[in-house]
Amino acid sequence: MNFNATLIGQSITFIFFVWFCMKYVWPPIMNALEMRKKQIADGLAAADRGKHELELAARKAGDNMRDAKVQAAEVIAQAEKRAAQIIDEAKTAAKDEGERQLAAAKAEIDQEANRARESLREQVAALAVAGAEKILRREVNAQTHADLLGQLKAEL
Repeated sequence: MNFNATLIGQSITFIFFVWFCMKYVWPPIMNALEMRKKQIADGLAAADRGKHELELAARKAGDNMRDAKVQAAEVIAQAEKRAAQIIDEAKTAAKDEGERQLAAAKAEIDQEANRARESLREQVAALAVAGAEKILRREVNAQTHADLLGQLKAEL
């Protein structure tokens, strides 16, 4: 065999092999590489977006926590204010009730004093009639006795 013919045959076969690879093998490999490259780029972009969204969510969560703490402080302040208001209302109600009971007790004392005065008037009138009866040494009839007692009550 001739060395030149073998070299030319091998060159033709190599050229045919390169053409075949460029035509049928190379494009699917390149498409797969391009798709993989695009997929990796999309994954990295999604990771960056996710990282950014995570930072935004963390900030939003921090803001929400601060707002919740402020609202909780407001609720506590309102509850303390309402508790103080209820205590003041209870004190006022107790004071009013005490004043009412004091007024009722004073009214009862006044009534008892009036009853005692009436009782004393009746006793004074009875004593006066008894004294007058002893002085006069005679019995006064019941009607006259009642009239005298009424006059004495009115005078006293």
